[in-house]
Amino acid sequence: MSTKTALQGLRNWLDSQIVGQPHLTDRLLTALIADGHLLVEGAPGLAKTKAIKTLSEGIEGDFHRIQFTPDLLPSDVTGTDIYRPENGTFEFQAGPIFHNLVLADEINRAPAKVQSALLEAMAERQISVGRSTYKLPPLFLVMATQNPIEQEGTYPLPEAQLDRFLMHVRVDFPDATAEKEILRLSRMEASVAQKPAISDVITQEVIFAARAEALATHMADPVEEYIVQLTDATRNPAKYGDDLAKWLEFGVSPRATISLDRCSRAHAFMQGKDYVSPDDVQAVVHDVFRHRLILTFEAEASGQTPDGIIDELVQRVAVV
Repeated sequence: MSTKTALQGLRNWLDSQIVGQPHLTDRLLTALIADGHLLVEGAPGLAKTKAIKTLSEGIEGDFHRIQFTPDLLPSDVTGTDIYRPENGTFEFQAGPIFHNLVLADEINRAPAKVQSALLEAMAERQISVGRSTYKLPPLFLVMATQNPIEQEGTYPLPEAQLDRFLMHVRVDFPDATAEKEILRLSRMEASVAQKPAISDVITQEVIFAARAEALATHMADPVEEYIVQLTDATRNPAKYGDDLAKWLEFGVSPRATISLDRCSRAHAFMQGKDYVSPDDVQAVVHDVFRHRLILTFEAEASGQTPDGIIDELVQRVAVV
């Protein structure tokens, strides 16, 4: 079985278990193949937790959920040194971050110290406790969630940490047809002792092979130039209109260029293609740029949104 066939089977199984959220399941797999982390924003009850937990059941990897609260400490995430009186030594006890798939639930409810501890884990794939540094598993993906409704008692994520997320995905309520399917699926899961399992669990070797194949997907020079021009347009918006110059205070970082390249390749790979087209770039650019653009006060006052500005960029930046 090829890696594309295996990943497509995993995608079909995820869509059968997570009804009404195909965009979320697609971006989860994109992040898995592109080797990045995901920030998901949506109201409670939209299957965010279930999505990554179900993904962990379909691949060779363990899952842990961390509920972020204002009283959480960095050691509650990373782990800490435990004193052993029987031999008078300290022994490191690993925290919940040492898992393959980690759900950071309501990440903006934790104070800055906890967020910075998670930042090192996401960016460096390691954590530091005292004078020691500990490596995280080779397969490591963080999916953090934010609740856009309740903002009281939250700590907004700084731009430096937002930039570490490969994509920022927004999920919305399912339509009426999907809602009916959710009811049926819920009744079926409640009536049987065990929910249906995936026929073939994807091994980590297959995931690493898929990452290598996605990185090797052919990208023509004009498509690469298109990616560079999109990122450059956020930094020099005056070249594409005075209105854009008034709306954008800061453009995206080089990390956004790398993320757009990797996500475009992963998207093309998931579509079964052997090459990356401008359509693949446009399919993922909103999720890659959304959390990295900093709008001016004038833009926010006039009702502009990052998504609206990205739409304008896509229309105005021509494919070479």
